[in-house]
Amino acid sequence: MTLRMIVLNGGSSSGKSTIARCLQDVLPDPWLTFGADTLVDAMPAAMLTAESGIGFAADGEVSVGPAFRELEAAWIAGVAAMVRAGARIVIDEVFLGGAESQQRWVRELDGVPVLWVGVRCDSDVAEQRELARGDRVPGMAASQAELVHLGVRYDLEVDSSRTGAMECARTIAAWTRTPTAE
Repeated sequence: MTLRMIVLNGGSSSGKSTIARCLQDVLPDPWLTFGADTLVDAMPAAMLTAESGIGFAADGEVSVGPAFRELEAAWIAGVAAMVRAGARIVIDEVFLGGAESQQRWVRELDGVPVLWVGVRCDSDVAEQRELARGDRVPGMAASQAELVHLGVRYDLEVDSSRTGAMECARTIAAWTRTPTAE
């Protein structure tokens, strides 16, 4: 079976979105990119303050409630349906629940060829990126740098604190051309 989905998991400001865009440049076929930010940006503003939605604490901690999980489940199912309909998709994710978060995707993607990629980034580098971006709660990058990888199983890992986004994308793209990826 041909690889149809690449899931990039890493903490905030680890470089996932930039790697995803670079993948679009180096992969031979058209790939769509979506991310955790896509889902959050699509939610009503009221869910960003409601206890049942998603909240961002002053120290960077992220909390999610049942209304968020309900919409997230529908979104994951929708992405899986697009892949099954023939789209190639790169997902830029933040597994706040570690292995449990990955399992939500695994259940929906049953039977779909997926490449699971861990995007590592030293917390100090991610913090510098976070400050430079200016659109994140300070502390989010540091709090997520290791948390998102707990118990998660990967086919491949890249380190964006030591390697540029394009080189990370080329490493991922090379893996997609190996016989084990097909």
